Amino acid sequence: MSPRNPLHAVRTRIRPAARRPADLTPEERETRGLLLRLCSLFLQYPDDELAAARAVLGSSVRALPDSPAAAELTAFAGWFTATGPDDLRRHYVEVFDLRRKSSLYLTYYLHGDTRRRGMALLTLAQCYRATGWESGSGELPDHLPVVLEYAALTGTAAGEAPLRRHRRGLELIRRSLGAVESPYEHVLAAVLSLLPPATDADLRAVAELAAAGPPAEDVGLDPFDGGVFAPPGTFTPPAPAPPTRTEPAPAGPSTNPTTRENVR
Repeated sequence: MSPRNPLHAVRTRIRPAARRPADLTPEERETRGLLLRLCSLFLQYPDDELAAARAVLGSSVRALPDSPAAAELTAFAGWFTATGPDDLRRHYVEVFDLRRKSSLYLTYYLHGDTRRRGMALLTLAQCYRATGWESGSGELPDHLPVVLEYAALTGTAAGEAPLRRHRRGLELIRRSLGAVESPYEHVLAAVLSLLPPATDADLRAVAELAAAGPPAEDVGLDPFDGGVFAPPGTFTPPAPAPPTRTEPAPAGPSTNPTTRENVR
């Protein structure tokens, strides 16, 4: 006997096994927020304060309920807690500041160096202000730790929307980190495990992005080598308050190995 609704049967068969965030219990929502918060902390520059909190962060990860995201963070935390502060900082600069394909500025992957990126940054900042939230970090609004903190504090609907919008960029970052065998790949894998599964179109777009780089716009820019993944950016944000470390350029990680505090 055929099912009363064949289309429903097909949809049921291909629907991802993961539960939708809207169906989560209050306890599961709290755990999800903690996962996002931990990912945000792990992806921040390991300054003295964060390095001193390694043991506490490791304990928090071990206390998480079993899940794919928790398993990824457990793998990362083992390396993070066992590695010395200087080595942590050196590795962070190498993979996030000196490699354009693993920059943590998400709008760069979607808009590249075009005027649309400036508008995307403005829209994201307005989104934060509309919910009454301010990061206070001095980073651009598309910096992944900032986006993750917003998602952790705001919730699964509007809060996680920027992550869903930039899923392809997140996947490229994960692949780039995996290519250099960086433990930070586990953190990106944890984030991606909380989002809807990648579609075939997503995977094709990521492959194209990895090969050609994001969109470029050379109107008003100095000439640049077309083989470079990212030319200098056209969007220059207002100068933030003097940070404790020198921030990377908005268009992507700096090519100057001294962009952060001395890690040599």
